Amino acid sequence: MKEFAYKLVQGVASKDIPRDKRDIVNDLIALRIVSDSKIIKLKSKYRIGKIDITKKGFGFLTPLGVKEKDYLIEAEHLNGAGRGDLVIAEKLFNKGRPKAKVVYILEKAFNVSVVYLTFEYKNNKKIPVLKNIKTNLQTFVAEKKKTLKKLPEGAVFKVDNYTNKIIDVLGVLDDPWVDEKISLALYNKKEEFSKKAVAEAEAYGDYVDKEFYPERIDLTHLSFCTIDPPTAKDHDDAIYFDREKNILYVAIADVSEYVYLNGNIDKEAKERGFSIYFPHKSVPMLPRQLSENICSLKENEDRLAFVFKIYLNSKNEVIKEELFEAVIRSKRKYSYDRVDEFLAGDFKDTDEIDEEILNWLMPLWERIKKIRTKRLKTGLDFSSDEIKMTLNDEGLIESIELEIETPSHKLIEDCMLLANKAAAKMIDFGIFRVHEKPSSNSIDELYESLMALGIDIDVDEKDFVKVVRDIQKQAKMMGIEKEVDKLIIRSQQQARYDAKNTGHYALGFEKYTHFTSPIRRYSDLTLHRLLKSIIKNNEKQKEFILRNIEALVVKISELEREAMKVEWDFYDRKYARFAKDHIGAVYKGIIEDTEIPPIAKITEDLLLGARVFLKDRKKYNMLEKVNIEIISSDIATAKIRGKVKEVKNEK
Repeated sequence: MKEFAYKLVQGVASKDIPRDKRDIVNDLIALRIVSDSKIIKLKSKYRIGKIDITKKGFGFLTPLGVKEKDYLIEAEHLNGAGRGDLVIAEKLFNKGRPKAKVVYILEKAFNVSVVYLTFEYKNNKKIPVLKNIKTNLQTFVAEKKKTLKKLPEGAVFKVDNYTNKIIDVLGVLDDPWVDEKISLALYNKKEEFSKKAVAEAEAYGDYVDKEFYPERIDLTHLSFCTIDPPTAKDHDDAIYFDREKNILYVAIADVSEYVYLNGNIDKEAKERGFSIYFPHKSVPMLPRQLSENICSLKENEDRLAFVFKIYLNSKNEVIKEELFEAVIRSKRKYSYDRVDEFLAGDFKDTDEIDEEILNWLMPLWERIKKIRTKRLKTGLDFSSDEIKMTLNDEGLIESIELEIETPSHKLIEDCMLLANKAAAKMIDFGIFRVHEKPSSNSIDELYESLMALGIDIDVDEKDFVKVVRDIQKQAKMMGIEKEVDKLIIRSQQQARYDAKNTGHYALGFEKYTHFTSPIRRYSDLTLHRLLKSIIKNNEKQKEFILRNIEALVVKISELEREAMKVEWDFYDRKYARFAKDHIGAVYKGIIEDTEIPPIAKITEDLLLGARVFLKDRKKYNMLEKVNIEIISSDIATAKIRGKVKEVKNEK
């Protein structure tokens, strides 16, 4: 809906209004909120945006598509709108702060809720009560109490917020496998694809016959390889380096050859936006018949690829780039661990194919190290350790470990950065990955937090990157490098997608986009279509792709945030289950949020990375080391509560 709302602000041709939005447009025309002509456009006295409600009951509207201050909406002018709802508001002309009143609710913030069943007993009577799984507040559902009484306690339901009716039974809270269903349902995500989308995907079969693609460049003789996590099935990218000519080939799965614009698969991919990754499985953006089969650059299988050929000079500078459609055959599927062994000089158990690949992989690594060193002179570099969770057969935590960035990760990262930069050079308007410099207020707050930790700040307003490097150097000496990196990252604005280029501040790039993951990101798939229209000089296709691109990038950015929230919620649920079985246990942790009540993060054992909401009213210092006793854990809301058992003074 946000994508369509953006179109209303910019103006949309009446013939381009989707079928499922026509009733809304007819309402808006009848209410004289939009123009009634060939171009449907929001009238100037109205604003579209999301509502934020304060504790005092009044709200603020953040306008969409225009650069203006927030509008104040008094409680009596909310007209039923709630926090996060997408609304149309009429501007109120008055002196002082801009005000508005809600005149139309385009979309509720949450189309669905997830609730669970519990029972209360009054006068020896069993009374079913449904509670929202996020807020734990009692929720009305249009279901007979007689029916609910027959269901088990802890039953979990998905509820339509417009009708208050149960639309799906997800399972019961006692079953650990219900967690993924809850996390997906909270953000209205689904795992299954429509029958039409699956049938469309299956029609492509499982193999590529290169004889059917005579117009493509045949690169099957080159020893490409993929480098991914050991459990990966959706191989987006493969690399090859011609050491004689200093040419890097970055081959990306040619998804747009199979997913046609506005086809059945495309419609679902556009709504999903991104693949979602749980510790034990993925919820793909594309049907598995594509994402894990015909599109995936599988070992010893011919596959269609969109390839960048990147020419380097003796100084490792890019002097030329070519983009073309090809057929490739990955000769080896490597894990990051295996490539790390190679880069460390461990070549045991290699065969002829390994030796052929190593013949170019090792020289490429030497070049990439120099390219990376040069890149980081103008960009930011952060420690990016991630939590890797493994589940047992019962769906509970079996192990937790930190996934550390290794040389093999750096090798692939910088190869992909070169391809993404090359793609960005080819467009002036379309889909860019942008990242703005942090605001002065954010920087001031960051400096204040860091000085409280004993870090000296040599402020240089013209060179924030230089200041960050000095901060990181001090943090490393103090043994708090990773924690300080997270504080710096938190001060940054979130990277997003935009139709116009504004550069990528953190990477230090004037132009940047996402080209290398079309199996799992709709942004990359959209870019592939745009680039194909450019290299084939298809202006009509290019114009069609760009017609609503400004609205699309807003939607994709929002879907990216939702996908991350689903993954975080799942992890929280697994932590909550473990903590529930360890009430009274004490764990080492650090203070991550100093507001009262504070929030701590556990730094050891199978709760490594878990957030704990402390009941302590004491003011703690940021990153202060503490011992945390688990006092309760709510599986429904996925919240762990604790108290500080003993404060450690060491730093």
